[in-house]
Amino acid sequence: MPHKLDQLAINTIRFLAVDAVQAANSGHPGAPLGAAPMAYVLWDRVLRHHPRQPRWFNRDRFVLSAGHASAMLYALLHLTGYDLSLDDIKNFRQWGSKTPGHPEYGEVPGVEVTTGPLGQGFAHGVGMALAEKWLAARYNRPGHAIIDHFTYAIVSDGDLQEGISYEAASLAGHLRLGKLIYLYDDNGIQIEGSTGTNFTEDIHRRFAAQEWQVIGPVDGNDVAALEKAIALARQETEKPSLIHVKTVIGFGSPFAGQADCHGSPLGPEKVAKTKETLGWPLSPAFHVPAEVAEYLGRAVERGAGYEAEWQQKFAAYAAAYPELAEKLRGQMENALPAGWDEGLAELFAGETKPVATRAASGKVLNQLAKKIDWLLGGSADLAPSNQTWIKGEPELSPENPGGRNIHFGVREHAMGAIAGGLALHGGIIPYTGTFLTFSDYMRTPMRLAALMGIRAIYLFSHDSIGLGEDGPTHQPIEHAMLLRQIPNLVLIRPADAAETVEAWKAALTRDNGPTTLLLTRQNVPIFDRAKYGAAAGLHRGGYVLWDSTGKTPQIIFIGTGSELSLALAAGEKLAAEGLAVRVVSLPSWELFDRQDAAYRETVLPAAVRARVAVEAGSTQGWQKYVGLDGAVIGLDRFGLSAPFGVLYEKFGFTVENLVATAKKCLK
Repeated sequence: MPHKLDQLAINTIRFLAVDAVQAANSGHPGAPLGAAPMAYVLWDRVLRHHPRQPRWFNRDRFVLSAGHASAMLYALLHLTGYDLSLDDIKNFRQWGSKTPGHPEYGEVPGVEVTTGPLGQGFAHGVGMALAEKWLAARYNRPGHAIIDHFTYAIVSDGDLQEGISYEAASLAGHLRLGKLIYLYDDNGIQIEGSTGTNFTEDIHRRFAAQEWQVIGPVDGNDVAALEKAIALARQETEKPSLIHVKTVIGFGSPFAGQADCHGSPLGPEKVAKTKETLGWPLSPAFHVPAEVAEYLGRAVERGAGYEAEWQQKFAAYAAAYPELAEKLRGQMENALPAGWDEGLAELFAGETKPVATRAASGKVLNQLAKKIDWLLGGSADLAPSNQTWIKGEPELSPENPGGRNIHFGVREHAMGAIAGGLALHGGIIPYTGTFLTFSDYMRTPMRLAALMGIRAIYLFSHDSIGLGEDGPTHQPIEHAMLLRQIPNLVLIRPADAAETVEAWKAALTRDNGPTTLLLTRQNVPIFDRAKYGAAAGLHRGGYVLWDSTGKTPQIIFIGTGSELSLALAAGEKLAAEGLAVRVVSLPSWELFDRQDAAYRETVLPAAVRARVAVEAGSTQGWQKYVGLDGAVIGLDRFGLSAPFGVLYEKFGFTVENLVATAKKCLK
């Protein structure tokens, strides 16, 4: 049995969580009652962190992948000295509180990643551990282990049932992420009852097959055994570790071992019964014994010591390796280096031959990589197609953990979350690549990145029916619109090489949210910027590419990506017939909508009601730009397998159709 003070601290964590859930009349009391001992051991005996400096760079990272147990995490944060008061815990799940229903990065001090969708914390943690290993390989020197910390997580049965966890675990084992340690809270219960109804696989053999060290089972109430298991995990440097912890959901409550306490308050009578069973005072609620407050509060002093020791090490490192230290400081602050955009303006100077924007993106990436050596990423086994390989740089591998080209394998879901983990760790700008149609696999981690406001760059090539013969399974239709619906995600669909340069610049300078670039497979014309509007207009989301007269237009064509050249050709044809025509490039709705009303009016004057938008995808949403009197040329059905030129003609993406449609709008 645990030492008396250990037991007192564990029960404090339990009942702060139980009381918070009861006060809110909403939440998950079962997991905190069962998992509190392992969380306590980790936070009290193992975790190197500084509660008063939650973003200290060399801290250990802790991920509560079982985000529904958030009340337990809030109890730990409060008791160990983070800026989270007892009143905050009392305000659990309420409007404007610092204690939302699931942990939210950026909203709650000490929360490393937003969790709740199961499996996401598991995979994001892999990204954090990969970041630590990469930075250590790049910056550590003999006698100067300046990057040296662990990534821990508590994961649940539900986490391990999600496919993303299997994807991420497979890659973590392959990359030998030895500083990744997960505690598996095996309580055998989920919402519908016993996990035995659907989850009977041999977890030990599964993770061993993925090159993990598996420890346990360990009694979830045995503090000494838990501490010993974590120490054993820390000794393994070549394999990530899964510590199998057997717990009882709702421990000590009348619902112990039952699904009833998973996602519902215990109720006043059963809260009282649970407190009685575990020897806890019935009142007051939110009771924190003075000795527990004093004991767990020592984490502040310990944390200050950890950070001070590291600062001394960093000073010695800086004295020995001043250039490396200066570079690392910039990365820790997520600041782009001076001159990071040099050479971009000359990349396509004088180019007149059409080029696919995926190819243009590849050239931009390689130029940027010369200046920003902490820009790294890869593709879901599609690098040659996505043009995401940094030439002249090695691949990231078990033998070379400092490589810059990541082979994610065919694991889009995990790739998105691992990129999020890389960004959350700090010191790295991650990018990913795949076909746009496969963005569906990545939607949840992209949504979380937008919610957390982190800088990640998603490259999606083959962005329309223009990919041709691969057919409707690979031809995205609704995907751009689905991504545009994610708040705080900026989508950019550049129309030519010059806009692709600006799209990359926009993505890199945006440090408060993710950006996605939609890129063509097929070649598209490069616009003569001496004749047409400057591509820098992309940073405002939309701009006037061309005016035929300089006067108020009679008709406005709006295009994005590969269809902008069609809009321009149609506009020039109508202008030759004597009409006043404007062609607008609108590569990013999100950036355009953030401009003030005056600027938007200069681009799309309200008085001009004859408008035609063209984009090879879903028409939904375009009405806000064309109005009731305008028209949208798009595609609201699946594509077909055929050469892309044939597809464009058959589906109406032709100059002739644009001209005819515009004339109808003018009548």
